[in-house]
This record gives sequence, structure tokens and C-alpha cells, in this order.
Amino acid sequence: MTHFFNTARHHSALRQALWGAALVIVATLIFASNSWAHGSKPHGSSHKEHNPALHHPGVEYKGHAHHHGQHSAVKEQKDWGIAGDAKDVKRTIEIRMTDDMKFTPNRITVKLGETVRLVAVNRGKVLHEIVIGTAQELKEHAEMMKKHPNMEHDEPYMAHVDPGQKGDIIWSFNRAGTFEFACLIPGHFEAGMKGTIVVQ
Repeated sequence: MTHFFNTARHHSALRQALWGAALVIVATLIFASNSWAHGSKPHGSSHKEHNPALHHPGVEYKGHAHHHGQHSAVKEQKDWGIAGDAKDVKRTIEIRMTDDMKFTPNRITVKLGETVRLVAVNRGKVLHEIVIGTAQELKEHAEMMKKHPNMEHDEPYMAHVDPGQKGDIIWSFNRAGTFEFACLIPGHFEAGMKGTIVVQ
């Protein structure tokens, strides 16, 4: 009889130990899964989580934070110019963005050395953005956005604009040439949402 109770107690203790081990394994797996899902961003430290629904034309949403040209990044010379200062702005150009994937105007001319404020006005019902760059840079960036659609980029040469809102870029065009501006949100760029900047 004593042997029976000792065996029962042994089996009960064994079951408790196994349950404890199983709980530890499950907790570890959940933690690891969350860490992987929310860990390092494949698209760089200057990117933040996007709401994936915002990348699809026709989807309405509310409450998404946006930027109005407020950037704290260090100025970096690019092939298409460098971040400008508000005090040096000589001209403001308004560029309208619509859900038919068009910029209006889609071609602007700038004088070499001119600092311009580009005001992007979103007349649509979904998020749009304007990003300045070379044709090659924009194409490569658009491909990266297709692979990582939940990543939001944030640099002085771009602005993300919610429906009915405005965003601005202050940029010094100190390099001559023909450059482009585009919306790199997946589907928008492919639909032809881009324009041309001629610096001469």
C-alpha cells in the first residue's frame, strides 16, 4: 500500500514537472515570435511601421500621424541636392496628389542653386507621399517598398501626406540635371505616380 502511494506521488510530481516544462517552452516560443515580428526593421532605422491598409487605393482610414517636412536628420549631399533652410526659400511650388495616381503639375523647372519649398497637397482619400531622387534611386527604393510594404521612410527629401492634408519639403537644388519625384507606396509608383524636376 505504501509503495502504491509513493508511486502515485511520484507520477503526480512528474506530471507537474512536465507541465511546468511545457509552459516554459510555450512562453519562450511566444516571446521569440514577438521579438522576431517586432525586431530589427529590414528597411533601416529611419523607417516606422505603416498601417498596411494605407497602401491600397480606395481604402479609407483615420488617425494616421504624418509629417510636414519636420526632419531632424543631418544634411547630406545627394545627387539631386541637399536639405534646405526655410530662411533661404525663394519660391513655393504646390503639387497636388490624387487617387488617380497623378501629380499636378508633374513637371517643374528649378534654377541651379535655388532653395524651394515643395508643398504636397493630398486631394485623395488614401495616404500619398512625394519623394525626390534620381530615376534609378526611386526605382530601387520602390522595389524595396514592395518587399517591405509596412515600412515608412522618413528623410528630408520626402513627405508623407494624409488625405486632405499638406506636407512640405524644403530642398536646395545645388546639382544640375533632370530628376524625378514619385509616390513610392506599393501600387502607386507602378501606376505611374511620378513627375520630373529639371534643374538648370
